[in-house]
Amino acid sequence: MNDIIRAAQAGQGGSVTIACINKAKTPLGVDFDKLTAALQKCYDTYFVPIWGYPVKLYNTKEAKPSDWQLIYFDDADQAGALGYHDLTKKGQPVAKIFVKTTIDDHEQVSVTACHELFEMAIDPVANLWAQASDGTEYAYEMCDAVEEDTFEVDGIPMSNFVHPAWFEPFKHPAGTKYDHLGRLKAPYSMTKGGYMILMQNGKVSQKFGSKAKEKRFAEEDRRGHRSEYRKPVGKGLRLGPNKANRYVLRKGEKPKA
Repeated sequence: MNDIIRAAQAGQGGSVTIACINKAKTPLGVDFDKLTAALQKCYDTYFVPIWGYPVKLYNTKEAKPSDWQLIYFDDADQAGALGYHDLTKKGQPVAKIFVKTTIDDHEQVSVTACHELFEMAIDPVANLWAQASDGTEYAYEMCDAVEEDTFEVDGIPMSNFVHPAWFEPFKHPAGTKYDHLGRLKAPYSMTKGGYMILMQNGKVSQKFGSKAKEKRFAEEDRRGHRSEYRKPVGKGLRLGPNKANRYVLRKGEKPKA
């Protein structure tokens, strides 16, 4: 069993090293070293037994050429100014945490970092989809469906995440877990604080766990988020780099300044 190679995602069969770099001037709300240690413990203890794909996190100021990167910026403007426009940098996957934006949205930096880590590990460039029995395709996102549900590791909040069964469109035996915290009861379901990106007949759309979640989501600055790269440019979903295009717009609504 020890010789089995998992051909996928983080590492293509071997461990990936992820450079954690803090370029934000805004305080993280937790010591950087403690945060990275908690992320590593969370990943090793809870995520790897379910999904596999080991990774090694370490704090540094400069990533090595082979490293993947988990980078903290103040916001998408800073990331763009430093040349981080895409989901890769010099050919390697990058996950971005916007510290000031996260705090302004009344969210926790540690939860966002955990969310981004889990999703980069399984779908590094946000291009995987799972097809349901009716042909609907669901974005292969680890945390979106349960993104407001959290648990603690060493006193630091971490993000809930879905299990592989969540992506499997068939009847599962009683007791099957669809997410880490056991909140979901079926594939392609959400908690009230979650959302999903789906594609039907080539058209990408979003679905929310509640009206309250949809409202909160519409008020967030979503520029630079991994999930935005799944959406078509110029179709009213994917957000542009300008501040005028920083929010998800409802029908008939004009961009905010």
